[in-house]
Amino acid sequence: MAQADEHKTARLLGAALLLCILPVTGWGLSSDRSQAMNIEADRATLNEKTGNSIYEGNVHVQQGTLVLEGNKMTVQLSNNDIDTIILTGNPATYRQRPDGKDTDQHAEAARIEYHAAEDRIILLENARIWQSGAEEFRSDRIVFNLKSNTVNAGGNNPGDRVRITLQPGSKKDGQLPVPPP
Repeated sequence: MAQADEHKTARLLGAALLLCILPVTGWGLSSDRSQAMNIEADRATLNEKTGNSIYEGNVHVQQGTLVLEGNKMTVQLSNNDIDTIILTGNPATYRQRPDGKDTDQHAEAARIEYHAAEDRIILLENARIWQSGAEEFRSDRIVFNLKSNTVNAGGNNPGDRVRITLQPGSKKDGQLPVPPP
């Protein structure tokens, strides 16, 4: 019976993680959502009572072209819904192929946070977003508001700077591009 409960918990938390990452996959290939999700780590602790799961050591999550990697991933459920996912690493990374593109989008930071209630992704410490051969966006803190499709970057400390690299011909109509999520 205990083994059946463990499998049920693992399936529940895996499904919850999938639901959490779906907003992120909206930036990637639409076919990614229909792919199986594979989670690998050196260790996993799943607590059905608290709704907390922790994956540690060489964490690797893949669903289609979506790949998340880090040293530790914590998933917190609240009322069986995703509350937060925190992925840390040196750096923690995100990679995915957007629909209609020939190259992958990339993001990296020491800490990547997904806050479901606010529909927000936060990249902290040496945050960087880029697409091969395209613009690059760097800051110590980058916040994506998925509801309003806005990006805020920069910190409150002296010397915290936002750095954007534009490739020749990337400006259109005099507007600066919004970095890819």
